[in-house]
Amino acid sequence: MKSSLAIAAIFLVLLNGLLLVPATSAYRLPITTGALLIALVILVLSFATGSKSVTTTGPAPSGAPAPAPTAVQPPVLAANQAEAEVVAFFGLLQEKGRFVDFLMEDVTAYDDAQVGAAARVIHQGCRQVLQEHFNISAVSESAEGSQVTVPAGYAADQFRIVGKLSGDPPFTGTLIHKGWKTEFVKLPRIAKTERLPPIAPAEVELK
Repeated sequence: MKSSLAIAAIFLVLLNGLLLVPATSAYRLPITTGALLIALVILVLSFATGSKSVTTTGPAPSGAPAPAPTAVQPPVLAANQAEAEVVAFFGLLQEKGRFVDFLMEDVTAYDDAQVGAAARVIHQGCRQVLQEHFNISAVSESAEGSQVTVPAGYAADQFRIVGKLSGDPPFTGTLIHKGWKTEFVKLPRIAKTERLPPIAPAEVELK
């Protein structure tokens, strides 16, 4: 619509320009008539454009229901998502190291050699899971049993002070346990669940 108006306006300008040329004086009547028709076309196109604009952008007619605004739905969190991810992590320990099998088994019926042999397999599998899903490092790099100094302003969740506590830090004492920390956690993500997943499925052999 805008391009039609522009073309009509150009023709109108040209016709009015011809009226200023002396050589076209003999054609003054048809030129004036053409200019008048083009002006009428521009007027009609202008009204048509204005009516369309009012129809598309103006308010809704009286009595007509206004369009309902589209509501943005919040993301739906999976039910028991955190619990499901913990269960999924136990599933990894079970898959790689039979960790749950070992803890749920009554080991009192086995001798130390049997328990030790099973513990070696469990240790290897569970260690692999920790290395893949955590970046675990020691809180203190000193050897256990050595003298260490806990500085002032230490993180209370990284150092546990035991024994005779007096005064203010820094504290000097014997390192009983070097502690562990992790820089990241990469647990399995549970997108949607209606119930907690199994730690390990029951296995049925068909013959």
